Amino acid sequence: MAPIPSHSAKGDYPWWLVALVAIALALAGVIVANDIYAQVFGVVLKGLWVTIFVTLVGFALATMLGLGVALLGLSDHVALRQVARFYIEVIRGVPVLVLLFYIAFVGAPAFVALANLALSPLVAAGAVEPVQVRDVSLMWRAIIALMIGYSAFIAEVFRAGIQSVDKGQIEAAKALGLSRYQRFRLVVLPQAIRVILPPLGNDFVAMVKDSSLVSVLGVADITQMGKVYASGSFRFFETYSIVAYVYLILTIGLSLALRALEKRLRKGFER
Repeated sequence: MAPIPSHSAKGDYPWWLVALVAIALALAGVIVANDIYAQVFGVVLKGLWVTIFVTLVGFALATMLGLGVALLGLSDHVALRQVARFYIEVIRGVPVLVLLFYIAFVGAPAFVALANLALSPLVAAGAVEPVQVRDVSLMWRAIIALMIGYSAFIAEVFRAGIQSVDKGQIEAAKALGLSRYQRFRLVVLPQAIRVILPPLGNDFVAMVKDSSLVSVLGVADITQMGKVYASGSFRFFETYSIVAYVYLILTIGLSLALRALEKRLRKGFER
């Protein structure tokens, strides 16, 4: 009996993308033609750069911290591995919103108290002014919270990617006399990046969405600008439709860009 032909996922035409583009163009036409939607779009767009800044800086810091935690977790020392595992399990168990409140209203005052304690001789001499809690920007409190919250997940991504590299190649690199840093940079990382990149990209897209949580601190991002406009105009449907529209453009655009980058890197590795 001849096999039944099937359509693989690889060969499927992306009709979902066609539908999304059609919807996006239709909504763009509504925004251009309708004064209310155009006004809402203009207000919401004022928070776009804040959202982009919070996401880029928060993700860059989370990636660096996550890589450091992952390397601790892969250390030869048991104590360092246990510290890394403790950090990962605790941070992953706390919701990002709760972590945001904790860093903003508990961590920031504690940091200010420690800073004032360290600067107390200079404060007593009148050389510097004591630090106030209000001096710590709410936006930076939010960025630090996102950094800490995502670093635990990114650490697991790096750990899985590094452990996916065949141990035989690492042993061969040792035999060639490469140092630990050289083995990581020249042998481990180039191969691990193929495993790391897809989930790392997913975390980046997720942070774009979770950056909306900074609005609870009054940071003027996309969500906060929409919230302020809706509460003053009572145009809730129009406002939150535009907010969702902007986030969808950001996240779907990023997903497509990351998918194209993955394909390009995969072709590069196969050569």
